[in-house]
Amino acid sequence: MTISVFDLFKIGVGPSSSHTVGPMIAARRFLLHLKKTDLFEQTVRVQVLLHGSLAHTGKGHATSSAILMGLQGEIPAEIDAPAIPNMVKAIIRSREIQLLQEKCIEFVRKRDVIYDINNTLPQHPNGLTFQAFDADGMVIKHRQYFSIGGGFVLSEDEIATDKLHTSSDNSDTPSEVFPFNSANALLTLCDEHQLSIAQLMLRKENQLRPESETRQGILKLWQTMADCIELGCTTQGKLPGGLQVERRAHQLFSTLSAQNSALQASSSSLSSQPGQSIPHDLAVLDWINLYALAVNEQNAAGGRVVTAPTNGAAGVIPAVLAYYVYFVNPHQDCSKEQGIVEFLLTATAIGTLFKQNASISAAEVGCQGEVGVACSMAAAGLTAVLGGNNKQIENAAEIGMEHNLGLTCDPIKGLVQIPCIERNTMGAVQAINATRLALIGDGSHKVSLDQVIETMRLTGKDMQEKYKETSQGGLAVSYVEC
Repeated sequence: MTISVFDLFKIGVGPSSSHTVGPMIAARRFLLHLKKTDLFEQTVRVQVLLHGSLAHTGKGHATSSAILMGLQGEIPAEIDAPAIPNMVKAIIRSREIQLLQEKCIEFVRKRDVIYDINNTLPQHPNGLTFQAFDADGMVIKHRQYFSIGGGFVLSEDEIATDKLHTSSDNSDTPSEVFPFNSANALLTLCDEHQLSIAQLMLRKENQLRPESETRQGILKLWQTMADCIELGCTTQGKLPGGLQVERRAHQLFSTLSAQNSALQASSSSLSSQPGQSIPHDLAVLDWINLYALAVNEQNAAGGRVVTAPTNGAAGVIPAVLAYYVYFVNPHQDCSKEQGIVEFLLTATAIGTLFKQNASISAAEVGCQGEVGVACSMAAAGLTAVLGGNNKQIENAAEIGMEHNLGLTCDPIKGLVQIPCIERNTMGAVQAINATRLALIGDGSHKVSLDQVIETMRLTGKDMQEKYKETSQGGLAVSYVEC
């Protein structure tokens, strides 16, 4: 199965790919299923039950709002993010909803969105049960969906057959080229065909669409990331949700910009690019922290972000990619577009391995599956664009995950704020350090990426449920007790 760069990197809205983007997609899919089975016109009421992690942290992750938007037919990549709160308020106030913008039915959120905290569906911790009722109050359709992380959604039939919806799910798509299900197989393929990881991934993408469209789409992903950073740097105030968390990116951006201006004034040879006016010391970390903070504050506020590979970890890859764009050979603008493409294609290969062999869902394996995977992907991408060979790329990815093993997901009050926002800064900086360590060596190392992915899977399996996006353990409990 080909997992495309546009499967792992999706343009959507915050604060969560599994608890917001996924449920929005699932709600719309349920209504499309009703139409396909000729039950849509008979439907006068829809009820949604949230199970497991979705029930425990759905309120903090705006899951019910996402479901309302999905029932209206909205798509995460296209929805007007700032308009969501007013659309939700209108539905609550009127007690009516327009299914797929075609049919108006009564909808009472407290009655029709149920947080079933006592039941976790056996297939996956992020389960949703949809029920459609007719005019006699009878259930005419009962269907379950599972938001398995990163905005991927499976129906009850698909999860039973382990079928993952991807952009290559098309009967006209040719047979997959260069199939791999392990890092060892990936490296072997690259050796056999004398390709870099990015080159191999591009050839796989070429089976799905013209190469020019792939490149254009990847650059659009980066532009969306860059826009998110910019908006996060210029927006002030408190984040929604009740914790009263102050946005910090704006103040940090103002401080760094002032320092940057002072440095520029002291040397006529310095240009406006931040990377050329920051001394080669730890000050660069302030900019990397800024980029990650900006993205994740936007995510926490329900803004437009790129799932990379999840929303909870959406700041890691943009921060590292911004470091590459703005700080690494900033004069070479003509080559940066190619570098961006190479970075994200390489990161996709690594993310695919985690998706296939472990998980990118914090509800399933803890935050090691989100920030940990993003760190591994970012380290691989950066190593590639800095000239690392395939073995060094695999080494960097392994280092990035090895030191995130066991990372729990314990958001305070179920909000993607504490510790999630700062955790992205740590993941970004750690990814850059993993790259530096890998580039020191020749790519040979004791623990393989395949071994660390399997270790991550088993660690997630052994992890207690209270540490897997339920807000029932860790910081979430300590904060309340304090």
